[in-house]
Amino acid sequence: MFVNLSRWIPVFCVFLTLSSGISSAAEDEAAPPDPAKASAAPIVPGPNDKPASTLRDAFADDFLIGVALSSRQVNGMDAASSDFAARHFSSVTAENEMKWQSLHPWPGVFNFRDADAYVEYASKHGMKLIGHALVWHSQTPDWVFEGESGKPATRDQLLARMREHIQAVAGHYKGKVKGWDVVNEALSDGGSDPLRDSPWKEIIGEDFIDHAFRFAKEADPNAELYYNDYGLEDPRKRANCVKLLRGLLDRGVPIDGVGTQSHFQLDEPSNEQVEQTIKDFAALGLKVIITELDVDVLPSYGPAGIADINRREKSDPSLNPYTGGLPAEIQQKLAQRYADLFAIYLRHRKSITRVTFWGLYDGHTWLNHFPIRGRTNHPLLFDRNFKPKPAFFEVLKLAEATAPAGDE
Repeated sequence: MFVNLSRWIPVFCVFLTLSSGISSAAEDEAAPPDPAKASAAPIVPGPNDKPASTLRDAFADDFLIGVALSSRQVNGMDAASSDFAARHFSSVTAENEMKWQSLHPWPGVFNFRDADAYVEYASKHGMKLIGHALVWHSQTPDWVFEGESGKPATRDQLLARMREHIQAVAGHYKGKVKGWDVVNEALSDGGSDPLRDSPWKEIIGEDFIDHAFRFAKEADPNAELYYNDYGLEDPRKRANCVKLLRGLLDRGVPIDGVGTQSHFQLDEPSNEQVEQTIKDFAALGLKVIITELDVDVLPSYGPAGIADINRREKSDPSLNPYTGGLPAEIQQKLAQRYADLFAIYLRHRKSITRVTFWGLYDGHTWLNHFPIRGRTNHPLLFDRNFKPKPAFFEVLKLAEATAPAGDE
């Protein structure tokens, strides 16, 4: 028994927006370009570029090409982004609106209104909808892990809450979502324990992952079910992920694919690491998905590849060097990086079923605020005016030049 607050008062929606975490921080930027100009932004190739096309058309025979969007970008409040995304992408992922904090803020209380807008948007534009994410240590309300008298919840209590949440959410979107990121970021970034010390693991135990996938299968038998994580190109973390996935398969846990988030830098991880990761996961017989692709062009203090949402670094003007735009040299490096990545993806398109960008254009990306708030990053294929960057044309040329073939 639960209360559906899909038509609840606007104050509730304001609360969710304010509490939705770093992924929505890009909303703090200035308003997007004028809708009339932005939605009509032409894709004009240079003299040596192939004819203009859209990403979804270019990769139609290879894999889904997806984008993560905010609620404003699908509900009509940001019409420029809405129209532009529909032109270029064949799948859509909700940035925050399908996370526990947004859908299930209090016990027995569910709010589906904002998430339902993604269903309508995807249906209207012929896009596949991806659910993100059912079980995660972050953006999950504290009450989920709390028991009586301030004590932690018991294993049975937390399993019951997990099942209720998954049954309600995946059940609500049954037949409308192509696939779910069932468990997100359960692996550790270092140490002897392969799993992160999350409340899920501490209270339930390592089998919380098994239960999450089984509950999701019960709720929507036809949806694809994925494990999703960042930094899987690191040999240690990749090996731990392969071991985790093989264990799930050996125990008969229903899992269809693995998502490598792919929050990359200009030089890291290496192309060889990226390709080996795809090969290792494909060898398990699972679908491979690139779930949150972007390329960070800014320097930082911390190690590359750690996309933990709780990571923070001190502001430093020297770490925000491109406020006036990308120098030609860096623009070319970004274009080459994307060309190298998509060459790999196309070689393995029998194994890769989707490539999703984590953001539509440079004006709306979480990397403007991670790991340092208020910077000017340039990680995507489209700039702050929706204009395609050289990286866009490099990616497009690869798609148009690649004949249908199997994996190498």
